[in-house]
Amino acid sequence: MVETTWLALLLLVPLLYVVLSVFEVQRSAYGVSAAGRAAGRAYVQAPSPPVAERRARRAAQLVLEDHRIETGMTDVRLRCTGGPCLSPGSSIVVTVTARAQLPFIPDALGGARPAVRVDGTHTEPYGRFREDRS
Repeated sequence: MVETTWLALLLLVPLLYVVLSVFEVQRSAYGVSAAGRAAGRAYVQAPSPPVAERRARRAAQLVLEDHRIETGMTDVRLRCTGGPCLSPGSSIVVTVTARAQLPFIPDALGGARPAVRVDGTHTEPYGRFREDRS
């Protein structure tokens, strides 16, 4: 009985840690993907490029907060392709990068907490038959 208990502890604790770490990384990956999608949609619905950039960054920030991802550890990049931003036929490419920190690592061990870098890219077309807002 004692051997079984020790064996279970030695095998289940690391397995539990791996499972929790995978869940944390998956949550972050889903969050950055959803943030990129929301930022792209907010961008193409704005009346002008300066307003579009503010709206896209705010939309990404709200989604990241909903997924409990610290916005201080994220990066949102916006890039227009196919012509000027918000012109017919153009697209906005949104790349969101975050660091998913692994659970249960105390700061007392020193140094930065181990983390996995996750990123998501979303391309939102503006449309060929829309008004030129550039």
